[in-house]
Amino acid sequence: MTHTHVTAPTQFVEANGIHFAYRRFGAESGVPLLFMQHFRGGMDNWDPAVTDGFASERPVILFNNAGVASSSGETPETVDAMADHAADFIRALGLPQLDVLGFSVGGCAAQALTLRHPSPVRRLILAGTGPRAGEPSQDPKVLKVASNPVPTLEDFLYLFFSPSPSSQTAGRAFWERRHLRTTDVDPPSSQQTMKAQIAALMEWRQVRGERFAELKTITQPTLVVNGSNDIMVPTINSFTLAQHIPNALLMIYPDSGHGAQFQYPELFLQHARLFLNA
Repeated sequence: MTHTHVTAPTQFVEANGIHFAYRRFGAESGVPLLFMQHFRGGMDNWDPAVTDGFASERPVILFNNAGVASSSGETPETVDAMADHAADFIRALGLPQLDVLGFSVGGCAAQALTLRHPSPVRRLILAGTGPRAGEPSQDPKVLKVASNPVPTLEDFLYLFFSPSPSSQTAGRAFWERRHLRTTDVDPPSSQQTMKAQIAALMEWRQVRGERFAELKTITQPTLVVNGSNDIMVPTINSFTLAQHIPNALLMIYPDSGHGAQFQYPELFLQHARLFLNA
């Protein structure tokens, strides 16, 4: 049976005492694409239009990092430690090479993974994310809305999409797709995960050495993606990533925000496939 986002069973693999939850589906051959998720998000928070779109031509791997949702352990309070856990997971699956798509805090962890454990990473997609010591959000409502105990449709519409009618309509369509999976679903992430990820993001804001210098050591081809007005991780950070990563491409989608890839899934897939298959 060929599984999809909705039907792929949750599996577990142990590495360094952590039982990582993951789902693998899609094509049997090709370079796997590993998805690294946003603040508080688990595997069910991905858009099936995106994951199944990639899975039509390559293996797709979703996973929950340490302490997140159905994975065991505790979520660490630094992005570097998140990256080290991800490297443990990759080794446990025996993957010699893969591509990585990191979204939001998952994009921070994807950068750290590529910097600290570069050998398995072939190509990198950074969506709605920013570099270490990047520009913080200027919206005072963002952290409060993102920390609501039970995230709602209205929260996602505010955080991930622009206020325009077309963007809000796209956001509602994303919300429906995101809830298509109704069995074997993830539990919500814990308060420990939320607090640890906030601490990690605060540490990620701190300058370490020469600002942005470490980005110059990312040699992997990189696609940077964002919306025209990201209120969570301001869009200027995407320009910074593209300016400092030597082999980076930048895509900015119109009338969109933090979740631009969910607003324009078909267009994003066209661009990302072209990049990954180049």
